[in-house]
Amino acid sequence: MRERARLATARGSKSFYFATRFFPREVAEAAYAVYWFCRTTDDLVDEAVTPPDLDGWRRQLARALDGSATGDEVLDTFASTARRFSIPPRYAFELIDGVEMDLVKSEYANFDELRLYCYRVAATVGLMMMHVVGFDGAPHAEAIHMGVAMQLTNILRDVGEDLSRGRLYLPLDELARFGVSRADLAAGRRTDAFRRLMEFQIARARREYELGRAGLPFLHSRGRFAVDLASRIYARILHRIEASDYDVFARRAVVSRREKYWITAQAVCSAALCAAPAWPRWLSAR
Repeated sequence: MRERARLATARGSKSFYFATRFFPREVAEAAYAVYWFCRTTDDLVDEAVTPPDLDGWRRQLARALDGSATGDEVLDTFASTARRFSIPPRYAFELIDGVEMDLVKSEYANFDELRLYCYRVAATVGLMMMHVVGFDGAPHAEAIHMGVAMQLTNILRDVGEDLSRGRLYLPLDELARFGVSRADLAAGRRTDAFRRLMEFQIARARREYELGRAGLPFLHSRGRFAVDLASRIYARILHRIEASDYDVFARRAVVSRREKYWITAQAVCSAALCAAPAWPRWLSAR
C-alpha cells in the first residue's frame, strides 16, 4: 500500500513529489498517504460519470479513523497515518466538503466564497501536512494562507481546463470590475483587461505565499526545508504564467525539472543562512 501511495503521488503532483524526496522516509511515506487520500477524494468528483456517494465515503472514513478496517486501502492507509501523526479528523471531512462544492457550484460571486473553497480543498491539506511534519506554537493561520496560495495558483494555471469542465473559479465581481466577460474567457481572448485581471490575481496569490511563509520557522526541522521548497516551486508557476503572456487557455504552465533544481539550489542557500537543510535520501546515500 505504501508503494501505491508513492506512485499515486508521483503521478498526481510532480512538484509535490519532487519536494517529498527531501523528507525523512517516515515523513515522506506519511505525505504520500495524505496525498493519496486527497487525490482519491478529489477524483471521486472529477472523474465521476454518475453523482458520487460522498456520504458513503464520509462514513467509511469515520470507520477507518475509529480504527476499523474498511477494506479500502486508501482510507485504511490514511487513517493509520492520521492516528500516528495526530491529524485532526475534521480536516479530512472538510476536504470532502470542499470537493462536494464542485457538485453544487460552478462559479463564485466573490473572493470570500472562493476563499472558503480554497480553504476546504487545499488549506486542509496544508494543515494535515503540518501535523505530519510537526510544529511548535500555532502556525495554523500561516498554513491556511499557504494552502490558499497554492490553490489560487492551480486556479490561475487551469482557467482554460476548468472552463472546459463548465467551472469558473475567478470571482464574478472581479471579472466585472476589470471588464472581462464570460465570452472573452470562452474564446480565450487575452485582452488588456484580461491581463490586468490576471496581474491582480497573481499579486493576491503572492501575498498569500508571503503570509504563509511566515509559518515556516514554526515547523520542525525534519520537514521545514521540503515545505519551503514545495512552496517555492508552486509559486514559480505564477512566473511561468506571466512569461506566457497569461496564456492559460492553450497551454498549461509548468515548472521544468531544470528550474526545480535551480529553485532547490536557491532554497539550500537560503536555508544555509540559518540552519543546515535536511538533505534528500538519494544525496546522502552517495
